[in-house]
Amino acid sequence: MKVIKNLLQSSVGHKLLLAATGALLFLFVLAHLVGNLQFFLGPNTINAYGHLFQDSEKLRWPIRFALLMTVGLHAWTATKLTVANRKARPVGYEENPPPVAASYASRTMLMTGLIVAVFVVYHLLHFTVRAQAVNLTGQDFSSLMEPSGHGHERHNIFAMMVLGFRQPLVSAFYLVGVGLLCFHLSHGIRAVFQSLGLKNGKWDPVVNRVAPVIAWLFFLGYGSIPVSVLLGFGKEVL
Repeated sequence: MKVIKNLLQSSVGHKLLLAATGALLFLFVLAHLVGNLQFFLGPNTINAYGHLFQDSEKLRWPIRFALLMTVGLHAWTATKLTVANRKARPVGYEENPPPVAASYASRTMLMTGLIVAVFVVYHLLHFTVRAQAVNLTGQDFSSLMEPSGHGHERHNIFAMMVLGFRQPLVSAFYLVGVGLLCFHLSHGIRAVFQSLGLKNGKWDPVVNRVAPVIAWLFFLGYGSIPVSVLLGFGKEVL
């Protein structure tokens, strides 16, 4: 226990914790994207997927709690490391330029992370809490229901997404938020490999090339939904 405590109080421990929580969040973002892309399979598929999760109380709340803890630990360790790095390098970049290897993405990880956190809060209010004040449609998303058989109803997630993303300002904010998330990931993927000791001379070129490609794929995947809605996808079912 003492070894673990000492490790978590060291910069090495903080880097390992940041990498581990970052890897878990990456897997969540991937799973969330796979779920969201079911939107293109039509109302029945995406609504059944959402109903399965919403109806599983024993699964839903533990996942949400674990995700919240992971985000909190990731933010805490990122802040600790940023503060420690700045104390170790009191001279600004103007007088002490960053090394070439230090990309703009790596130098702005804390800033982009905080902005992404604001975006995530809005996303939760928009589609999870379904707060009417933030959807800019004047409609209560909680009232969007459809029959699910045997006299039961389920939430019409497909209609909610179409109505939500038909608002250009909302879609634009989502594209900016997802863009910053993917920008954050482009360095985060490389940082995870480095912190876990998996990034070496042999794999450096591969990781450095694959990371931005993965980030772009995430952006295209998430961004395709609001863009397709703005272009008219799904309007026939409303």
